Amino acid sequence: MRRLRQLAERTPAGRERYVDLLRALAITMVVFGHWGVTAIGRDAAGQVTGHSALGDLRWAYPLTWLAQVMPVFFLVGGYANAASLTRLRARGGDAAGWLIDRSARLVRPTSTLLLVLTAGAAVAWLRGTDPTRIREVFWFATIPLWFLVAYLAVVALTPPMYALHRRLGLAVPLVLVALVGLGDLGRLSGPEELSYGNYLFGWLAVHQLGFAWHDTRQTPPPTEPSGDTAATPPEAGPPPAAGPSAHDRPGVRRWRRLPTSRRAGLVFLAGGLATVLLLTGPGPWPVVMLHVPGERLDNAAPPSLALLAVAAGQLGLILLLSGPAERLLRRTGPWSLVIGVNLVVLTVFLWHLTAAILLIGVLDAIGALPTPAVGSAAWWAWRVPWLLLLSAVLAVLVAIFGPVEARTGRLRTGRRTGRGTPARTALTVAAYAAVVAALLLNSATASRAPEPLGTPVPALLAYLAGAGVLRLLRSGWGTRG
Repeated sequence: MRRLRQLAERTPAGRERYVDLLRALAITMVVFGHWGVTAIGRDAAGQVTGHSALGDLRWAYPLTWLAQVMPVFFLVGGYANAASLTRLRARGGDAAGWLIDRSARLVRPTSTLLLVLTAGAAVAWLRGTDPTRIREVFWFATIPLWFLVAYLAVVALTPPMYALHRRLGLAVPLVLVALVGLGDLGRLSGPEELSYGNYLFGWLAVHQLGFAWHDTRQTPPPTEPSGDTAATPPEAGPPPAAGPSAHDRPGVRRWRRLPTSRRAGLVFLAGGLATVLLLTGPGPWPVVMLHVPGERLDNAAPPSLALLAVAAGQLGLILLLSGPAERLLRRTGPWSLVIGVNLVVLTVFLWHLTAAILLIGVLDAIGALPTPAVGSAAWWAWRVPWLLLLSAVLAVLVAIFGPVEARTGRLRTGRRTGRGTPARTALTVAAYAAVVAALLLNSATASRAPEPLGTPVPALLAYLAGAGVLRLLRSGWGTRG
């Protein structure tokens, strides 16, 4: 706690603390949301099975308009990515250097998870475990990686998309929303292939709003402290959230700025709510914003117009709550807590389902695993001890693996301002493509496919190759100047 308090007291004045708070709250909601709706049962052979209880709790569907927090991640990611990219370029850095820097925050903790899970799968296979069962466990543990597929793709596109934002401003997300609408039309009336682009267009639209939010800031960025770079609390995924560079500030056009007044917040909230009611009432989209087996359509995979309407409403709520939140974060205690979460936020996200697997395995081994029916009094009563036990297991995992992420804040290659070679740029793009393709292949592989290592071997090799190249580039290879 003393270290966190020191970091809090040394936080640069221009840091956008509210962005860090939103990230911490969103990850907390994801973790407890996944745990809270987990339903445990047994199949005909007596083996433990699990599924989401949300399908049996239809009354909770409107609550998913708040619980679906992926738009918040992409919004704050857009803000923070724009901030660090402009700051790096003001120091003479290039887009490739920025992408290499981002890979450290995202890929190192992910590599740790995948290597540990693959090693565990290999041991289980050598001990005679059914490869189908191995894949089931691996698949469940790596559900969080589907988010990284989309986020890494958006990060890789940040330099050209931010350049487009500087030229066209808010017209860019409007065009992307129109493309999502075209994809929705394909899902409803065909061809369905039209909707595949929504996996990218939907999240890009929200990410672009983060750019516009960043451009409303008029405060010049603080001078980077020398020495201990951990004085600025790090975060997972998005770069540090500071103000725009002096290069950007004077020329920011109105169409590049996100309206952030109280009136704008009310408009976003009311407009988003009215639109989602229209789309899910008389419209064809389901009320639930999370994946529920059996629903005819899925609002999240790929993102639909209904999900973007929810994102607009969430943005309105975020703007309306910004004043009280910023006042709260001026206090050292609350801000220290936010720093603590952000130091290991990606580790918490990546390992929270592994924590569930470990707890279920231990309780099953000692014959103490409850399997009450969803919605029963026993199921609801089990929620509290279930969440407490899971929190304890996750705390142990974070204590073990969290330092990998926390140390990354001190290994920021983006602080180097030298320009890279063309080969370095090409390798950076290729490495990102390999990592994204590998994670996509893992997510797309059926949960009951016989995979002795838990994931397809081509996916594992592609990931290791991409992550290895990024590690080489982070060491400074290919930089000149």
